[in-house]
Amino acid sequence: MDGVVRAWVDGWVVSRGAAPPVPEPWGFTVDVGHPAHVSRHVLSAVGDAVEERTVREVVDGVRGTGVWLKVFQSPALVGDWLGEGWWVDPEPGWLMTVPLPPGKGHTRVPDGYGLRRWTRGGVTRVLVTAPDGSFAARGQVAPTGATAVVDQIETAPEHRRRGLGGLVVRVLAETAAAEGAETGVLAGTPPGRALYESLGWTVTAPLTSARFTGDERR
Repeated sequence: MDGVVRAWVDGWVVSRGAAPPVPEPWGFTVDVGHPAHVSRHVLSAVGDAVEERTVREVVDGVRGTGVWLKVFQSPALVGDWLGEGWWVDPEPGWLMTVPLPPGKGHTRVPDGYGLRRWTRGGVTRVLVTAPDGSFAARGQVAPTGATAVVDQIETAPEHRRRGLGGLVVRVLAETAAAEGAETGVLAGTPPGRALYESLGWTVTAPLTSARFTGDERR
């Protein structure tokens, strides 16, 4: 399963413009460069292969605030392994994959909405606009060879339940497939999971996201 994690890391850094991942004995370190997200440590183990000892070793090496930890196991389990100063997202994310379509699928744009697509720096972005030209939905994809990472899918609250999220994901999947990618990878939120599963995506593992906010004892 570490191949799926590596695919996600490789696509994510392209999508977000982060530094190339640095291999570690336990996974990867990625420099992001934002005050609240300086860098992240991503463990390559998935599910039952995640070891408490390894997580604790990685956590013990973190000193600066704004460092994130990504572990492919449930927050209910991983949270107990972290020390003081760690904020843990109580909701799990989900590492998900899907075989990409070899041809075009159903991508009809709802009446009145507009769809724009452009590619820059290896990342294709899709924007759906409302009838008045305002924001309705968006997303982006970063193909990296045989895999492609779908990222930052968002639909405005007032435009939800109209099929726009599914439209964006399908267009991004078709774009990646046209560039030679065979498998889509993403890290989904609990609300997004139902959408992705309706489009054929399957869960590989839960995902814990944690951020170091500072330990006064250090």
